[in-house]
Amino acid sequence: MPVAIKYKNNQDFDKMRESCAITASVLDHISNFVKPGISTEEIDKICSDFIKNKKAGASPLTKGFPKSVCTSRNHVVCHGVPSEKDILEEGDILNIDVSTYFNGFHGDTSETFAVGKISRKARELLKITYEALWTGIHSIKLGGYTGDIGYAISNFVEPKGYSIVMEYTGHGIGENIHEDPFILHKCEKGSGKKIAPGMAFTIEPMINIGTNALETLDDGWTVITKDKKLSAQWEHTIAIFDDHMEVFTARDSKSEQRIITF
Repeated sequence: MPVAIKYKNNQDFDKMRESCAITASVLDHISNFVKPGISTEEIDKICSDFIKNKKAGASPLTKGFPKSVCTSRNHVVCHGVPSEKDILEEGDILNIDVSTYFNGFHGDTSETFAVGKISRKARELLKITYEALWTGIHSIKLGGYTGDIGYAISNFVEPKGYSIVMEYTGHGIGENIHEDPFILHKCEKGSGKKIAPGMAFTIEPMINIGTNALETLDDGWTVITKDKKLSAQWEHTIAIFDDHMEVFTARDSKSEQRIITF
């Protein structure tokens, strides 16, 4: 059963902002290495070393995951386990999901990268998924509901012929990597929890080219599309203030909007 929402004060948010800045910087750093020929094991090590150099911890390791980041390639939806046998090839897409722990608080973000030159179909999937994330972010209104986020995302994505993964959601975040509220990426407008100052949560739509039916591999972690068609994801950590929200994991390198007033 979900626990009560853990509302944060400004001091908490100051610490979260620091933690999320580290999380986002991992993606900026690893973006230089996502090329054909590198293994996801090497990607994990580069990220792990970078996180340690920032005096932070890798949140997945606190949840029993065997590596510091998740690397989900092509039809892997989420929780892909880095491996020396998993070698990137020209035309792949790769989601790298980074969660770090610093100053008592977690940050969480992800990006799906193009590996070399990718197909038009894959490029369009990446574009739509990224736009879906920001559609969800811009749907947030003080006094609105968490369900409004999923309503906005599904109304943007589904008319374009894509499907939305239902089993994995956004989530509250703070001193714990997963907290209440959980953010569905497809739901009814006006459902869920009321948006109020002090809330912090992730939005992380996983969008598939084909069906949203999933399968978990024997490692107990790696989730794939049942039809083996491509899946993509983007994720940001959001904080709610009295008169604005802040995208804590926004990246200057991508010219992303950080402060959004209500």
